[in-house]
Amino acid sequence: MARPRWGDPATPAQLPPAAAALIGTGDPGARRGVNIDEIGLADPHVPPAVRAALIDALGAEHVTADRYERIAHTRGYSTPDLLALRNGDASDAPDLVVRPGSHDEVVAVLGICAAHRVAVVPFTGGTSVVGGLAPERAGFAGVVTVDVTRLDALVGVDEISRTATLQAGLRGVRAEELLRERGFILGHFPQSYEGAGLGGYAATRSAGQSSAGYGRFDEMVEGLLLATPRGTIRLGTAPKSAAGPDLRQLVLGSEGAFGIITEVTVRIRPVPAHRVFEGWRFADFGSGAAALRALAQDGPMPTVLRLSDEVETAIGLTDPASAGGDEVTGGCLAIVGYEGHHQEVEARRAAASAVLEDAGGVALGPGPGEAWRTGRFRAPYLRDPLLDAGVLVETLETVTYWSRLAALKTVVTAAITDALNAQGTPPLVMCHISHVYAAGASLYFTVVCPQTDDPLAQWAAAKKASNDAIRAADAAITHHHGVGRDHRDAYHAEIGDLALEALRAVKRTLDPDGVCNPGVLLGSTRCSPPVHPVSTRSDVARPAGG
Repeated sequence: MARPRWGDPATPAQLPPAAAALIGTGDPGARRGVNIDEIGLADPHVPPAVRAALIDALGAEHVTADRYERIAHTRGYSTPDLLALRNGDASDAPDLVVRPGSHDEVVAVLGICAAHRVAVVPFTGGTSVVGGLAPERAGFAGVVTVDVTRLDALVGVDEISRTATLQAGLRGVRAEELLRERGFILGHFPQSYEGAGLGGYAATRSAGQSSAGYGRFDEMVEGLLLATPRGTIRLGTAPKSAAGPDLRQLVLGSEGAFGIITEVTVRIRPVPAHRVFEGWRFADFGSGAAALRALAQDGPMPTVLRLSDEVETAIGLTDPASAGGDEVTGGCLAIVGYEGHHQEVEARRAAASAVLEDAGGVALGPGPGEAWRTGRFRAPYLRDPLLDAGVLVETLETVTYWSRLAALKTVVTAAITDALNAQGTPPLVMCHISHVYAAGASLYFTVVCPQTDDPLAQWAAAKKASNDAIRAADAAITHHHGVGRDHRDAYHAEIGDLALEALRAVKRTLDPDGVCNPGVLLGSTRCSPPVHPVSTRSDVARPAGG
């Protein structure tokens, strides 16, 4: 990842001409990026005593105010985040970037920052798309980003229990490599897979594209280690327990508001010996959704199960390398994938195929499925060529019950369309079902339209309209992107005042000075002075293994 673009600049993506013609982008080769040297950046502002204490705790080589490092740790990867950097705005840049090398060093950093009221932002891959890395600065003496990528070890594997303990700074790609060396797989593949890390997976309740078979990340987590300004919390004595509420679920999805996750123990599985991905065509979105519901409720459940609507199928976003092609003509494309032992995979495939056929599906063979499997991480690379060509492109997602799914898709599509039509920029609004459950499914929307002179305000209007529509439909404001700041108000409305008060009480206990990712998830907490002395050391010894 090299800001302000997504991906490796040595292998730039170019918008396929067919897709460019479909949305009228003009010249897809015209670049309107920004030179990082042109980005405005204020001088770092942090008390000298804080910098000295951090250097003493971590070593000078792991504490930096380097210009590039500060810009590279500014915000996340939403379209508004990238547009701001393209406009030369790095006003949310941290004052310092620190890289602790152990759990105890993370605790020490938090203690130092709390003592001097310096805000702390956790950072692994920086792939947040909901404003999760842009803290509120008011009332703080500076902002320090804690980059945990030095915490990159596979701590241990319990082959009998099939669990692995991994440090939170591991990128997803590297975690899978380390596990494969031991004959196992985690199986978590979000679209941000090439840049995101395990700490971010846990902090945002990430859902990978194989969630039908492997589960969401919060379902994979058996235990975790949390560093807070007041010390350490270790959770996960056993897989399940009746000893009070499951506090693991309180930490998962907390987005750095309670502290920094430094280690996770996760469920793993043997590397699959056999894999089949194939495409199915349905006449319309309704019949395709009914087919997916039948598999989710009555089985057999594939490893991957997703359905593109008519517009997304026509554009061809399931295969970014040939977007706008004609491999699937008309209707809606479903991608169905199976992984596991050969006999078990083929048995599930045969049974699932019968269900899909009964629901009106037409088998297309492995071509569309393999195109999606091999190109599934390429779609985000198309955003920069689109932005270069003056096209606004962004995504959003939600989740609801099956009985409300069709209505939710209709009202969100209409809200986005109306908001952008009102600005003279008619959009393409595409949608797919990305994750399925017995009771419901998620909807993932991709929006493409010409940019106005103020694309930040343009998207803000569309985003507000979509958030309002989601809440009016009584759906969840997010399924796997997280809350951050972009969904904060809608999230508060979703859970209600009393629940929000309870969560803020947890924050006051663990982070009495309110320095942990302030403003994200919970908003302003205006924490009272600490009720206990701030610790700069872990109160639990670091474990030796899994």
